[in-house]
Amino acid sequence: MAEQILQLIAELELRPGDRMPTENELAARLGSSRTVVREAVKILSAIGRIRAQKGRGLYVSDDEGMLGSSRWGGFFHPTDLDHVYMLFEFRRVQETAASRLAATRATPAELRAIEAAAETCRHGHLTGQAAVFNRGDDDFHLGIATASHNNFLIASVREARRLQYQSTTIGLHGTVGGHAAEATEEHAAIFQAIRDGDPEAAAQATALHLDNTLEDYRREIQRRVFG
Repeated sequence: MAEQILQLIAELELRPGDRMPTENELAARLGSSRTVVREAVKILSAIGRIRAQKGRGLYVSDDEGMLGSSRWGGFFHPTDLDHVYMLFEFRRVQETAASRLAATRATPAELRAIEAAAETCRHGHLTGQAAVFNRGDDDFHLGIATASHNNFLIASVREARRLQYQSTTIGLHGTVGGHAAEATEEHAAIFQAIRDGDPEAAAQATALHLDNTLEDYRREIQRRVFG
């Protein structure tokens, strides 16, 4: 239902800040119950795609972020495999660059933060705690971006991961995908290359990690959406 609401926003050509149909109108348009629509609205509000104003109704989110993320969200459909591919293509460019820079610029404190995030991610996987895994994953990738000492890379990595979170929430329902075990080992390889001060090895390890993660997303979204 969340994806159907996003598709309706696109069909109606609603822009950030525009008022949306009410929950009753959405239910009628989409042939669903208000209860189902309300749950979808909660999901879309949680991931920043729409906002509910008490007494005023629903609006397309106008939270621009540093790089205008709502403009990205205006065309991004979380379960569209082509869009997921483009997002990972973008992430590959940004994060390999961030890893290269981190390998030459990371401070001891930043290295400790990246290592701790990788360990949190591993712990989340081993204990089956999706929230812990995801928190560690976020901290790991943002930690590397921070260690690049480039504010534009930090912002772009953060905004791209916000969109990926939408795919995880809507397409994968927040679960830890089948790539989680490999991801923890890939994180270790990326960290080692950054710690060793090897920019090319860090970039290559990052590219491999993102390519493998994309393949996991493809499999999971196809299985959940198409059966």
